[in-house]
Amino acid sequence: MKKMLSVLLACSMLAGILAGCSSGSKETKTETTAETTEETTAETKTSADTDEKYTVAIVVKITGIAWYDRMQVGIDQFVADTGMDVYITGADTADPAEQVAVIEDLIAQGVDAMVVIPNSTEAVETVLQKARDKGIVVVTHEATDVKNADYDLEAFNNAEYGQHLMELLAEMMGEEGEYTTFLGALTATSHNEWIDAEVALQEEKYPNMKVVSSKNETTEDSEVAYQKTQEILRTYPDVKGFLGSAMADVPGVARAIEEQGLEDSTYVVGTCLVSTAEQYLESGAIDKITFWDPADAGYALAELCVKVLNGEDISDGVSLTPDGYKNLTVNGNIINGSAWIDVDKDNMSEYDF
Repeated sequence: MKKMLSVLLACSMLAGILAGCSSGSKETKTETTAETTEETTAETKTSADTDEKYTVAIVVKITGIAWYDRMQVGIDQFVADTGMDVYITGADTADPAEQVAVIEDLIAQGVDAMVVIPNSTEAVETVLQKARDKGIVVVTHEATDVKNADYDLEAFNNAEYGQHLMELLAEMMGEEGEYTTFLGALTATSHNEWIDAEVALQEEKYPNMKVVSSKNETTEDSEVAYQKTQEILRTYPDVKGFLGSAMADVPGVARAIEEQGLEDSTYVVGTCLVSTAEQYLESGAIDKITFWDPADAGYALAELCVKVLNGEDISDGVSLTPDGYKNLTVNGNIINGSAWIDVDKDNMSEYDF
């Protein structure tokens, strides 16, 4: 009997020891699993943040023109570098209402971000707010008066660019004589800012110059610029300076200048690309063009969208990949680079776009 009790007692003690060991092992395993899960979740989250593939739409003023064909080069490079889904879209006219319709469609598609280069900032404000209300990141370009955008990225300070164009023209004109200005649309923010800065500097610094028939609207159409130049030459036969804002402006002006044999007595300066202005630079009908590389702008705009989507800090000194977009100046939601380029007959061979 005592032997039996001893055996039972030993078994009971052994069971307790085993139960204690089992309980301790389970507790340790539970803690380890919890730690591993937290670590795995953290690693997965970091990986997802790094590898997130966003869809970004670039809404341009008008499709099918050389400026945005060049921008596509920068977008293609950004896609190759990052694997993001970024593409250019827009209407085939510069009608603000059609641009709004394009943006509405993108909202319905649920893109992650959009870049909008407005024909009229005022016309797109409501639909941009609608996009942001849906959680879509909105970045604009050439729209420093925008209210409903996360950021507006500019290649440079618009007033400084306009002043630069006036300095170029004033030097060519010997700081005297009549000149006129062209812009793509009366509602185009950047074009108006350039021209306002041009005229303000002229009035302050070059009193012997005079603007006539300012802000001729071309609707981004070279044929319209050509026809308006003919009218101006008839109305103001002494005019000798022409400042263009839209890419279509100065080629249209130059065509009218060439037809009347005025290459040597007039001066034409404006925003354009070599691929569009080359023949007129060669003939002297256009004296100088200025531009910022649309490919670099496209890359920088897409990159900025991704930074905002990732929650990165956007403040003074932030840099993007393309030249001209380093150490950016941030003032509110307006971001300025320093990316303009001057080209004339002597250096146009350096640019293949």
